[in-house]
Amino acid sequence: MATDPAPAAVAALPVSIDDVRAAHARIAPSIVRTPTLISKTLSEMTGATVYLKFENLQFTAAYKERGALNTLMQLGPQTIGVIAASAGNHAQGLAYHANRLGIPATIVMPTTTPTVKVTQTEGHGATVILFGETFDAAYAHARELEAARGFTFVHPFDDARIIAGQGTVAIEMLEDVPAIDTIVTPIGGGGLISGMATVARASGRDIEVIGVEAELFPSMYNRINGTDMPCAGDTLAEGIAVKEPGAITATMVEALVDDILLVSERNLEKAVSLLLQIEKTVVEGAGAAGLAALLQHPERFKGKTVGITLCGGNIDTRLLANVLLRDLARSGRLARLRVRLQDQPGALFNLVRVFDAERVNIIEVYHQRVFTTLPAKGLITDIECETRDRAHLDRLIAAIRQAGYEVSLVELA
Repeated sequence: MATDPAPAAVAALPVSIDDVRAAHARIAPSIVRTPTLISKTLSEMTGATVYLKFENLQFTAAYKERGALNTLMQLGPQTIGVIAASAGNHAQGLAYHANRLGIPATIVMPTTTPTVKVTQTEGHGATVILFGETFDAAYAHARELEAARGFTFVHPFDDARIIAGQGTVAIEMLEDVPAIDTIVTPIGGGGLISGMATVARASGRDIEVIGVEAELFPSMYNRINGTDMPCAGDTLAEGIAVKEPGAITATMVEALVDDILLVSERNLEKAVSLLLQIEKTVVEGAGAAGLAALLQHPERFKGKTVGITLCGGNIDTRLLANVLLRDLARSGRLARLRVRLQDQPGALFNLVRVFDAERVNIIEVYHQRVFTTLPAKGLITDIECETRDRAHLDRLIAAIRQAGYEVSLVELA
């Protein structure tokens, strides 16, 4: 990756700043010009000046609309329909705008796709075909249908029209906040960062472009750095869980992007939780990857003016609830304590009196007499409780021990 690519090298790339500007003029009337706003609290937390681009406020809650619409608007009158393989935001963005433009859309999704995503895509007017258990199987079937039925395939990232459309995010961001000197963008297939980096390099200013991938799926990192880390696992950032980046996008990332950072699942969870608590905005795991990078690598961004794209807000509500509860547990505001008791009258009552004295709210009590490794007269009690903060929890644990009980904190992974 080159921090200052030669003009000739930039000119030879498949997407130019003129392509992105033309895309913006083309799609601007039909998309939301989402705000770019400063986050004072996140700035204080990270040591950087943090601006957030709220692409989760698009109608389908993701930036993917931009590239999809730019592509659709350049199709000829001979187009009889479009087809794509996607289980995520590309499916909904393409379906929504194809329906608006009167173009039939078919989306092939893996059979494992959550019902809510199938329903949402159908709600935008698309025909959904469930095929195969993996994205690769769905993709292969979509290409077969493309040939058999004469549809036009719309790739989620490896297409110059898609890249140009996604790059319009950076045009708006830099128009709204010219002071931004660092752009931090999630990388899945690479379409968004390729387009945004094109704009940054043409701005005439020294803007650093940094990509972010989940540690479990470092596919673009591997491609650019020649490494061979595994791409597998159950990541919160499923929107950027891509095993093979695009050929076009890899070329552009290598030429235009300064660095790629990897982030842990814990920091992805923390970023999702912070954005909801501080900014009162719902962001999916992939959309929170930029903030996760600032949380995990604060020294990399200290003192800089950073633009982060919140690229999507489509997260399952049950998963979101789980993320928030796990964050409460890690911060000490929610805890499960495991206490050893004697099997005799009043044992649990006397323990609960300690919680009352420390003004700790008990949520659940799990009283285990049989399935333990203790002798027959011993028992284990797990108590879920709510405290003010970590210090309050520490005082509770100390008080329980002072009362003569064995107690341990059940930690999260």
